[in-house]
Amino acid sequence: SRNRRTPPAWSTPGVRTDGWVPALPGDAAPAPGPRTGPAVRVTESVPVAAVLTSPSGRTLLDFGQNLVGRLRIRVQGPAGTVVTLRHAEVLEDGELGVRPLRVAKATDTYTLAGTGVEEWAPAFTFHGFRYAEVSGWPGEFDPADVTAEVIGSDMVRTGWFECSDPMVNRLHENVVWGMRGNFLYLPTDCPQRDERLGWTGDIQVFSPTASYLYDCDGFLASWLVDLALEQEHAGGVPFIVPDVLDSAKVPAAAWGDVAVILPWVLYQRFGDLGVLEVQYPSMKGWVDQVLALAGDRYLWEGGFQFGDWVDPDAPPDLPAKAKADPDLVASAYLYRSTDLLARSAAVLGEESDAAHYRAVAEQVRQAWLAEYVTAAGRILSDAQTSYALAIEFGIASGDLAQRMGERLAWLVRRDGYRISTGFVGTPLVTDALSRTGHLRQAGRLLTQTECPSWLYPVTMGATTIWERWDSLLEDGSINPGEMTSFNHYALGAVADWLHRVVGGLAPAAPGYRRLAVAPQPLPGMEWASARHDTPYGPATVGWRRADGRVTITATVPPNATAAVRLPDGQSFDVATGTHEWVVDDVPDPAPARLTTATSLAAVMDDPVAYRTVVDAFTRIDPAVARDFMRRTAWVPNQPLFGAFSLISPAVVAEVEAGLAALNAGRGV
Repeated sequence: SRNRRTPPAWSTPGVRTDGWVPALPGDAAPAPGPRTGPAVRVTESVPVAAVLTSPSGRTLLDFGQNLVGRLRIRVQGPAGTVVTLRHAEVLEDGELGVRPLRVAKATDTYTLAGTGVEEWAPAFTFHGFRYAEVSGWPGEFDPADVTAEVIGSDMVRTGWFECSDPMVNRLHENVVWGMRGNFLYLPTDCPQRDERLGWTGDIQVFSPTASYLYDCDGFLASWLVDLALEQEHAGGVPFIVPDVLDSAKVPAAAWGDVAVILPWVLYQRFGDLGVLEVQYPSMKGWVDQVLALAGDRYLWEGGFQFGDWVDPDAPPDLPAKAKADPDLVASAYLYRSTDLLARSAAVLGEESDAAHYRAVAEQVRQAWLAEYVTAAGRILSDAQTSYALAIEFGIASGDLAQRMGERLAWLVRRDGYRISTGFVGTPLVTDALSRTGHLRQAGRLLTQTECPSWLYPVTMGATTIWERWDSLLEDGSINPGEMTSFNHYALGAVADWLHRVVGGLAPAAPGYRRLAVAPQPLPGMEWASARHDTPYGPATVGWRRADGRVTITATVPPNATAAVRLPDGQSFDVATGTHEWVVDDVPDPAPARLTTATSLAAVMDDPVAYRTVVDAFTRIDPAVARDFMRRTAWVPNQPLFGAFSLISPAVVAEVEAGLAALNAGRGV
């Protein structure tokens, strides 16, 4: 079938081209090479989950999943009938929520030829949507006549994670769908609005997660070649690739560092030595450019930076105004890239370069510590992201890293186990906590449902990762900020921690020739499992709690080995095969008696006690309860009554009664 304005056989050889507009010549570009990444295809078809009628009487289709693709319709009607399809990710007040699309229309129209049953899907566009509005449909509408076709680069799925917490499972599935929707020939930031650009910072933080979930080596290696071409042309790494914004003139930390970090990730995860060889000049070019800016101080200071982008405390119109100092972030990334460049040079046999950049990296590290860290181990920019960078990038080590981990855990609890980091800190904060022995705090951060948190969007029905923690506000309205995507994978980078730490499966040598099996059973979870299809075969790790014991199982594929570290500290190597170990579980702390004189920190560290206090507030006044949760700093040197004693005697009495009931139920 065709619409009535489509010339017959227009796309076949030998068709007459009378009246066609000639191609326009343009400036010379790099000679195109063969495609090395997977083709974009329809990878799944999703039926209509529900047909809704909006308050204005419009017909809305809900596909139950925020996805990227197009609609395929089967329709029959008179010639000239126009069917209009509009797309959106969310509803607002029962209508399509199109404001986040900005100037994008996200609208397709089809003019019927009137030749019987006609089947059509747009060939040259895609949309990000869960909901579609259909108008102009001839005759009675049958939802079976509309199907959503999921479109993306057709990569092979290689990684899975599952656990006993259904909300964490939904979070992980949201990460997968976010990647599927934004890996479409290039790694985009979002698929729906008037942007759809290959932002470098997003894929820099997300690449470890991506490389576990899908075989994306060819996809990302191809994009890195484009990055190097842009860098060579403009003299710097742009913010986006392809650089349609002409952004390469101003370097930005974390974004430009993708030139070094991504090739290293692909080498580590896929054993792709070739990508290091191809990208090595680009990697050197980036590091040398920033070192020149840093000068004799070895600190990257004073220039434009995105910083810890979209810190939850940043104003909606100033997303770069984060708590972590942008110069601190930039210099931390300067160390990270210089260090990785030295390691890459060593792998490639460039010994002179390796020695040079190793020495320079140490100078950057020492300069960072001298500039930003006090003798007591406190970072002058006292924010969660600052400590996470120092710990995870290896700027701090030994006792200093441990003290920083303790301060990080203190800040995370002070903030009520709600997210307090942006694009830079969010992928690192749970790793920094678990690395320094604060697994319980990392777990509380992961499973928090209050906003901002990873699970708040899940409570609001999210099926992909959002750009902002509160892209949808608690009242169901859309965040008023200009940047409000509902499909933005960057903040889903926490999934890499789920795979490596909670699941316990990671590469111990490039390409998984040697596995790292080191699960850390998360307090409150009953079981978890991770599986990755390595080049040698499927590798799996799982654990399950029962009767005060934890059973750990692992499968090591043929021709591979594994370095095992059990939760009780035992470490040893194993060979190919299926293995099982049983260790004692770490018991939960014994509950203490709680009163209004108990410290705020102790209340926050007891999830049931915290919920008891919040519920007591809510019974008196839900608005006061929300204010109490948001403004309270959960610190150890202030008693609970100090946070609310001036609010209302009724609240005090309700809290005291709630805590008394909790103590009685616990027998304390």
